[in-house]
Amino acid sequence: MKHSVNRPPTPDAAEDQGKEPTLQEIINIKLIESGEKERLMELLRERLIDCGWKDEMKAICRAYIKKKGRNNVTVDDLVHLITPKGRASVPDNVKADLLQRIRTFLMSAAL
Repeated sequence: MKHSVNRPPTPDAAEDQGKEPTLQEIINIKLIESGEKERLMELLRERLIDCGWKDEMKAICRAYIKKKGRNNVTVDDLVHLITPKGRASVPDNVKADLLQRIRTFLMSAAL
C-alpha cells in the first residue's frame, strides 16, 4: 500500500479500540478543551520576550545567516541550530512559573 507524502497512514480501527489514552494524552486533552493550553502558551511567549530570550535567539539566527550567507541557509538549518540552544537558555524562573501554573490547573481539574 502506498502512503501519502503529506500525512501518515490512517490507523486501523481495530488497533484503536483497545487502546487507552495515556495520562499525558488525557492532560493534553484537558488543557486544550479548557483553553488553558493557549493561555499558557501566551504567557510563555510574553515571559520569553520580557526576559530577552527571543531577542537572544534572533541574534543567534542573524549571526548564523550572516556567517553562512543568506542564500545558503534554510529554515531547517536554523531550527537545528537554535532548538538545543533555545531549550537550554530558557530562564529557570520562567520554567518554574509555567510548571506551577500547570500543577495548579491539574489540581483544579482533579486529575
